[in-house]
This record gives sequence, structure tokens and C-alpha cells, in this order.
Amino acid sequence: MAKVDGTHAGSATKTSASRTGKPHVSSMPKLKVSTGHIQAEGNEDQKASARKGALFLAGVVALYIVYLVFSGQMVQFLDALSTVDTHWVWLACLCYGFYFVFGVLAYVIAVFIDHDSPVGIRDLMSVEASGVFFGNLTPMMAGSVPSQIVRLTKTGLDPGEASATQFTRFIMFQFGVVLFAAIMLAAKLEFFFETYGDIVILNLIVFGVHMLELIALFVICLCPRFVMHAGMAAIRFCKRVGILKKQEDVDHWTEVVNVQVMQFSDAFKTAAKDWPSMLLTLAVTMAQLASLYMIPWFVLNAFGVQADFLDCLAAGSMVQMVSSAVPLPGGTGGAEGGFFMFYGGLFGSSATAGYLIWRLVTFIAPTILAAPLLSLKTTNRTRSIYQRWQDLTHGGGRSAGVSMSGTTIKRRVAQEKRSTQRKKR
Repeated sequence: MAKVDGTHAGSATKTSASRTGKPHVSSMPKLKVSTGHIQAEGNEDQKASARKGALFLAGVVALYIVYLVFSGQMVQFLDALSTVDTHWVWLACLCYGFYFVFGVLAYVIAVFIDHDSPVGIRDLMSVEASGVFFGNLTPMMAGSVPSQIVRLTKTGLDPGEASATQFTRFIMFQFGVVLFAAIMLAAKLEFFFETYGDIVILNLIVFGVHMLELIALFVICLCPRFVMHAGMAAIRFCKRVGILKKQEDVDHWTEVVNVQVMQFSDAFKTAAKDWPSMLLTLAVTMAQLASLYMIPWFVLNAFGVQADFLDCLAAGSMVQMVSSAVPLPGGTGGAEGGFFMFYGGLFGSSATAGYLIWRLVTFIAPTILAAPLLSLKTTNRTRSIYQRWQDLTHGGGRSAGVSMSGTTIKRRVAQEKRSTQRKKR
């Protein structure tokens, strides 16, 4: 299953304290660490992890082909593929296209809030593509968020701001995943038990784990002081027992606890005040997840199998829950097991071919197609997304009372300095 990236994401939003023009003043000491070095090192780590993930998945595909050959299922597999109605497959691909578009749109909403954000549409497409690419090739999609933070810093955001806005988006996405699964479980729990029996208990356990993760994120957002004290205690313990041996690592994690936790909390609290935008982001996230979860229904129709749409949507949510809990690139093992558990009976003898089409649409093709999008960037940063929208709707007029962001202030100060230097010449 493709990355729930969101997957899946981050952008320049009003959620950051520096964007509002009201910097957070913390009583905790801020360390002078080499953030750029850490970001570069983290980026290289993610690339190395992605390469290993790609090699691992290539090996899995090779073993899968060998299994089909030696088990005598290759002929049956090819026969099933020959009966596929490609029109339904293209519709499934269109669904994933909507998944990507809704992911970008969620970022656009965040960027639109900050009227002077330097981040453009092409930047956001690259951010979303980074989540898809690195998330699909790393265990439990662990590479998604760090890669998106790195990509956001390349748009002009500082690392702290990029981290805060990305994690705020991450919380909204995780909330959408849990909420969608909760709705599906409530609506179809009886169906699940009647159809799949006690195996559904596994999904309930996985759902509980996701719920605990979400609660932990909310604790960080709402109780940052408690988290900071607990984090510093954990750092001291790790240093004492030798887990953290290098002073550079100690400094890095101390900065994360003392500075980034508070930035993260401030960002989320500020974003939560703008609840209409938060609700709109949640609605877009739910539409994004629905676009992903409905793909098996189209694949079933490609093989001429009629199935209930809502049942397939609910099953898709459960498959994602299982695959995202497996600590292997691409959810290998969980994706296969979940698919055959919830859809194998519907596909019958075409299950293997159906799995290949589903995996091709939701994982293999998106990973390959995301690669060339990683280098996308907005070349003209003189007008923000908000300002461009104002140009289209109001002829360039700007609403009264809009405060300047930190980025705009920096830009105007730089312009004034250049103007002064030209006058002196």
C-alpha cells in the first residue's frame, strides 16, 4: 500500500511562531548546534536507507517471480492478467492521482494561511513526492517526514520552522487515518467479524497502537514542558549508560528536546486557533485517504468481480493499518497478508494477479514516478500563493489587517539594504 504519507507532509504555515511575527521566548537555553550539518547528514542517511529499501524490494520481487515459477502458478497468473479490463485499471490510477493531488492541496491550504510564505506549488509537489518516494522505500515509512522537512528547508524556511509545520501536518494526517479507520470499524464491525472472524482482532490491536501514537503526539503538543523534562531525563540516562557516546549526538537531542518540542507545540497550538483551516485540512485528508482505499474496488472490477463499494473502502482502511505496522520497506509482508486476508476470497484464482495490479498502482508506479518530481522547485518566489490568488480574484488587492511574516520582513530589510547601497554608489 502506498505511503500514508502522509502521508504524508509539511509546508510554510502560520503555525510557526516566526511566521506570525511573534517569536516564542523560552526560558530554556537554546544550544548552538550545527543544524545545517545535521540536516545534510540526515538527508544522506535517508538516501542510503532508500537505496537499501529499493534493493530489498527488488529482491522481494525476484523471489516472488521464482515462487510463481516453481509453484506452477505462473500460467494461471498470466491467464488472469490477460483478462484484465484496462479501463478499470486506468480509473484506479486516476484514484491514486487524486490521492497525490489532495496531498498537495493539504499543503496549499497551510501555505495559503501564511500570506507571505516563500513556498510555491511546485515546491509542494516536490514535498509530497518526497513523502511518497522516501516513505515507500523505508521501514514503516520512517523516511517520509525527515525528507519532507529537508525539502521544505530548500524553499527558504529555517529548519525549526520546517520541522514544526511538517509535524503539524503529520498530526492532521495521522488524525485522519485514525478517524477514517474508526468510522469504518463502527460502520462495518459486524461485517468484519462475520466475514473474517477473529482475525479482525488483529486490526483492532493495530488500530489501538495507532491511537496511542496519536495520543502521544497530542501530549507533545499540549504538554510540552512535561515532555521536555522527560526527554532531558531520558538523554541523561542514555548518556550515563553509553547509548549516546558522542557529544555531538547529545547536543543534537538536547536541542530537539529543549527547542524543537516547544516549536512543535507552539506551531500546533497556533494552527488549532484557525479551526476552519484545520477542519478543511482534515476534510481534504479524509478525501485523500478515501482515494487510496477505494483502489481495490476498481481492481476487482478490472477482473470482472462485483463487490460492495463501502465494504472495499473499509477493507482498504484495515489493510493500510496492517501494512503500516510492519517494519519493512513498503510494508512487505503486511501488505501481502492484509490484501489476501481481506480481498483474496473476492478475487479467487485471480488473487495473485489482482495483488500485482493493486501493488503496481499504489506502490511501484508511484515510487518510480515520484523520483523525477523530487527536483521540482518554484523559480519565482516574489509572489506567494495567497498573493497570486488575490491577483486572480481581486486584481492583486490585499485584505486589510494582514501582518507580515518573518520571511517578508527579512526580504524587505534585504531590499532596503540593497537600495541604500545603490544610493551610496
